[in-house]
Amino acid sequence: MTSDAPHLARLLDSRHSCRAFLPDQVPLADLQAILRQARKAPSSSNLQPGRFHVMSGAALKSFTDALAAHAEQEKPEPPEYSYFPDPMPPFLHERRRGAGYALYQALGIERRDIARRKAQFAANYRFFDAPVGTVITIRRDMGAGCYLDLGMMVMALMLGGEERGYATCAIGAFSNYGRFIHAHLGLAADELVVCGLAMGKRAGDHPVNCFRTDRVELADYASFHGFEPGDAE
Repeated sequence: MTSDAPHLARLLDSRHSCRAFLPDQVPLADLQAILRQARKAPSSSNLQPGRFHVMSGAALKSFTDALAAHAEQEKPEPPEYSYFPDPMPPFLHERRRGAGYALYQALGIERRDIARRKAQFAANYRFFDAPVGTVITIRRDMGAGCYLDLGMMVMALMLGGEERGYATCAIGAFSNYGRFIHAHLGLAADELVVCGLAMGKRAGDHPVNCFRTDRVELADYASFHGFEPGDAE
């Protein structure tokens, strides 16, 4: 991406799922500003779904110690909402498999090295040791469309962080232990755990931050009607 590209294009190009962070703390004022800005994301009828439980320091360590220990001992819980298609179509399974292969290849983890694969996955439950970890929830009575609105705010939060020099990683694995997280944090009865979000300064030279997943070609997901052929890039 060239330096004269639009600002949003540069942010989108630089953003990726960061899995290795520097220990530098993120100022509370920055987090508050990012969240206020992200709340400007669109939402149908201005319902503004989602709550963000942001942790750092001792509170974060207490939470991740408890979650990591629980995940090591207990199997994932029955899901409280549908995250992946079941069954997953073969073409989507290939995309998921390719992303996992790229991750483990970057870390030098062989396919049959089950112990290191498990250890890497377990890092999800420590927010990949980021200095800030957020548990994102939604009201249980919200409709499926509100997850779309919440997703737009999460993306706005990620880009707001990227703009200020903070990397992020959304962590869907938190839904595996939503009930435990809910009880540990003492959340309101009407809240459902959707995912986690790690944030902090990127450890730029770490191998896990140096690979990128592929994106499908434009023709695979978009069609255009009523345009002149000469208008295309």
